[in-house]
Amino acid sequence: MKILDWYILKRYLTTFLLMILLFIPIAITVNLAEKIDKILAAQVPFKEVAQYYLDFSIYFANLLFPLFLFLSVIWFTSKLANNTEVIAFLSSGVSFWRFLRPYFIGGFIVAGFSLLLGVYLTPKASKGFNEFTYKYLKGGRKDKDTNNLFRQINENEYIYVSNFDTKSNTGRQFSLEHFEGNKLLYKIKAERISFIQRDSTYRLINYTLRTVGEMSDKIIQKRRKDTLFNFDIEDLTPPKYAAEILSYSELNDFIKKEKERGSSNIGRYQVVQFKKWSLPVSVFILTIIAVSVSSIKRRGGMGFNLALGVFIAMIYVFFDKVFGVMAEQSNFSPIVAVWFPNVVFGCLALYLLFNAKR
Repeated sequence: MKILDWYILKRYLTTFLLMILLFIPIAITVNLAEKIDKILAAQVPFKEVAQYYLDFSIYFANLLFPLFLFLSVIWFTSKLANNTEVIAFLSSGVSFWRFLRPYFIGGFIVAGFSLLLGVYLTPKASKGFNEFTYKYLKGGRKDKDTNNLFRQINENEYIYVSNFDTKSNTGRQFSLEHFEGNKLLYKIKAERISFIQRDSTYRLINYTLRTVGEMSDKIIQKRRKDTLFNFDIEDLTPPKYAAEILSYSELNDFIKKEKERGSSNIGRYQVVQFKKWSLPVSVFILTIIAVSVSSIKRRGGMGFNLALGVFIAMIYVFFDKVFGVMAEQSNFSPIVAVWFPNVVFGCLALYLLFNAKR
């Protein structure tokens, strides 16, 4: 690599890291100021608070990863343009495509980091972040995604819990219904269901088994019953939460199993799955757009370039969120929902690139 490559690559990576290191402490400070009363009231150990904010940093960085990258590239490229360094590079005989090479090298490095973050680090951070939030910051109350969980576990059986605690593996107001065709054969109810790890069994509190008969029903009640079921504890977790805390290989296996069961939540799982690959690709698209927008020296200077960059980044995030929700809440194709923003902005990137080249 030549001096030009090292010069731009160093700027690319250091500005990106500085952007993350600048915004994450701000996000932590704002979050801590908002949650400090609940943390102190719950007397949370310092070790758990430190781990929470480590998970929060990873979760937050992954959430706003495209925005950080986009703004950092616009920032340092605008400085190059304002200092007429871009003009000096191109005037020395360097083609615009050659000028872009260190950006693509930096893009490969950042895309690899993004892939590592999404496949391995973010699932673990997401689990810790959500568990801490539910345990200490919401007083044990779940949000709407963790209430009234209903799932088909095979062709004949359906399970339901009013809410599920992922920390203690405990569900409230559990029920299991077994059908043959359209006919209900029996129904199991319990006030609480817990998974016993050492025995791989389920413990039901205030257990009731109601067997439907031709003339009358047979009812069996017990204060406590330990039994086996043909579903996993993960089947009681909220759909979105289950997808976010699994590594890529675990998520693939989980989706395969859910397809075999005919689950209605496949769209939610696949959105998370496809985003692990679409985000690294967006690194190159956003890099091209940022360079094309900011490599031209403008009368408005860096302020205009940053304003334009923020506007484009917000539109990208808007497209990403809207289509993601459509895939989660309807029959809209998850792969189209995840990749559509990249296709649209990829076309925009090519258009801006060729205009910037001219």
